[in-house]
Amino acid sequence: PRPPATLGPAGLKSQGNELFKSGQFAEAALRYSAAIAQLEPAGSADDLSILYSNRAACYLKEGNCSGCIQDCNRALELHPFSVKPLLRRAMAHETLEQYGKAYVDYKTVLQIDCRIQLANDSINRITRILMTLDGPRWREKLSPIPAVPTSAHLRAWQPVAETPPSQGGDACGRPQPDEKMFKTLKEEGNQCVKDKNYKDALSKYSECLKINNKECAIYTNRALCYLKLGQFEEAKQDCDRALQMDSGNVKAHYRRALAHKGLKVRRSSFSYVNCSSENAQKLGIIS
Repeated sequence: PRPPATLGPAGLKSQGNELFKSGQFAEAALRYSAAIAQLEPAGSADDLSILYSNRAACYLKEGNCSGCIQDCNRALELHPFSVKPLLRRAMAHETLEQYGKAYVDYKTVLQIDCRIQLANDSINRITRILMTLDGPRWREKLSPIPAVPTSAHLRAWQPVAETPPSQGGDACGRPQPDEKMFKTLKEEGNQCVKDKNYKDALSKYSECLKINNKECAIYTNRALCYLKLGQFEEAKQDCDRALQMDSGNVKAHYRRALAHKGLKVRRSSFSYVNCSSENAQKLGIIS
């Protein structure tokens, strides 16, 4: 049956919620569609985002993964970094065996709220699948994981069915595969520095940043490698990034000063070479 024409968006949404709870997903989707039709011209972005997300949940329950993804995309356009549509889109991608896209969405969710067990469990499962499908360099095939703004953390959604963290440590404190890999790579990089193997250390730290580009120490460590290799511009850039995260970081300030010094010496050398070449040409020594 068609939804009653007399109901407004709030009433239609309420009806849709009740129908969803009773397992009538197609009927619930109709109510949400009717509410969207009333609001879409100039309605509240937050209200529309919720309606699209709710309809996406209906589509997911009915196995319409493409419809679910489309509605989640629209919900996220209206309300970026909203957890429910991110989770629903991730589940739809996983159902379609689009594991790379699912992984990125689950990781984005965990950046917003690392306590969501569904996302933690899914990341573990999909990591194993991607390692099997794409081998040890599977991360290189992933799309970039978006940086989540601080405001998104403040409105993080905690699922009703989520069990409270145990005394032994919650999802935030339990190392995930990526965190373990990050720690391993960092330790290997540190050992390479101790062995004066700066090229390999640089490579290890660069791999770390593909996993987590928010740790200041990795930038200062890599800057040290660049300094040792005479790549002063790259060292300066890494120190700049570190100082954007921690303006008082002593290592970043010191290594940036060394990078500036190296660049100054290099420019002076270039100026000397250029002047010498010009003088030699004038004297006819160099043709």
